[in-house]
Amino acid sequence: MKLLRFGDAGHEKPGLMDAEGNIRDLSAHINEIDGEFLSSDDFAKVRDLNPESLPRVTGNPRIAGPVSRVGKFICVGLNYADHARESGMEVPPEPVLFMKATSAISGPFDQVELPPRSEKSDWEVELGVVIGKEAKYVSEAEAMDYVAGFCLINDLSEREFQIEKQGQWMKGKGCDTFGPTGPYLVTPEEVGDFNNLSIWLELNGERVQNGNTNTMVYKVPFLVHYISQFMSLQPGDIISTGTPPGVGLGMNPPKYLKEGDVMRLGIDNLGEQRQEVVRYSK
Repeated sequence: MKLLRFGDAGHEKPGLMDAEGNIRDLSAHINEIDGEFLSSDDFAKVRDLNPESLPRVTGNPRIAGPVSRVGKFICVGLNYADHARESGMEVPPEPVLFMKATSAISGPFDQVELPPRSEKSDWEVELGVVIGKEAKYVSEAEAMDYVAGFCLINDLSEREFQIEKQGQWMKGKGCDTFGPTGPYLVTPEEVGDFNNLSIWLELNGERVQNGNTNTMVYKVPFLVHYISQFMSLQPGDIISTGTPPGVGLGMNPPKYLKEGDVMRLGIDNLGEQRQEVVRYSK
C-alpha cells in the first residue's frame, strides 16, 4: 500500500495510490495520515479497502510529505562506508545520530530554498523509516514490528553551517525546505527487500549518486533497536538512514547547489522526487 497526502499546503487530504497510479481520496475514512492513524485500528482497515471504491482525484494536485505532525526527525550520519570516505571521515564504531528540524519537512516536488547566506548547500538521497507504534528498548529481532513503512527523503545539508560553524551538525540540517519527504509512505510488504534497493540522485540530469541500500553499515532493524535504547520512538517519527557517495562535499573540487538547479532522486519501490532550487526571499 502506498499512502500519500495531497493538496495545497495547510489543506492536505489523506489518500492512497492505486495500482494504475491514480490518487484515491481517503478523507471519508480517515482524517489524516499521522502517528495517531498509524498506531490505530484504522491503519489495518485502510489496508482492507478496495482502492476502486474510493473517489478518484482528478487533475494534478500538490503532493505533500506523506506523514503529518511528525514528532521526531532522526538522522543517521556516515552510514555508508564509501560516503564516510568521501567526506574524509572514519566509519563510526556505532551509529552517529542527530536531529533534523521537523519544520524542514516539505513535499517531494516543492521548491528547495537556499538560506540567504548559504554557499555550500548539498544534496543527500536517503531511505526513510516511519515508525508505527511506540518503540522503547526494543530488540533488533523485534524492530520491524514497530515500522509502519518506508519513504524517500532528500536530507539536504548546508555544509558551512554543519561543519565550519561551532556546535552540532543540526545547524546545517534543519533549514526550511531541507527535508523533502515522500511522495509515499510505502508499507513493508510492498517495498520488498529494503536491504537491497537502488538509491540514486541526479543533478541537472547528471547521475551523481548511484548506490544501493545493501552497502549501509547499520541496517534498518539495528537502527530502530539502537535508537530506541536512547529515546522512545513514537508513531509518526521518521528515521533517515544515511546517504551513499556522490554528494557535492565529496567532489574535487566540491560542488554545491545554486539557484536554478534541479534535483531528481528515487529509490526502488518508493517513487521519485523532483525539486527546483531557489534562493529564499521575503
